[in-house]
Amino acid sequence: MYLKRHLHGCPVGTLGIMVRLQFLLDEDSNPDIYITFFEYNQKGSLYADDEQQQTSHHIQVDIWSLGNYSKLTEQVKQSLIDVGFSRTMETEFYEFETKILSQGYPFSYTEGT
Repeated sequence: MYLKRHLHGCPVGTLGIMVRLQFLLDEDSNPDIYITFFEYNQKGSLYADDEQQQTSHHIQVDIWSLGNYSKLTEQVKQSLIDVGFSRTMETEFYEFETKILSQGYPFSYTEGT
């Protein structure tokens, strides 16, 4: 998957922050800060002569933290923009039961000729 390759290969994957596909694993225990991601839509985006020429990938990157994560959110956004992703929006949540802050970022990327 293109996203996984770039999340682990770009500065986001070298920040020393745990990065997981969709959710934490049992052996991850309870980190104070981590990143999850998943692809929620993949579709043809450009056709020529009845053949698909490009594919659009729509992904969600979430940052989860028990504390201040504002510097990390800027690093994540810039890292993905630097490798060709476009940020489509962002939203912030607070989970009262667990006291975890989360920042969600949908991104898109188009690949093909």
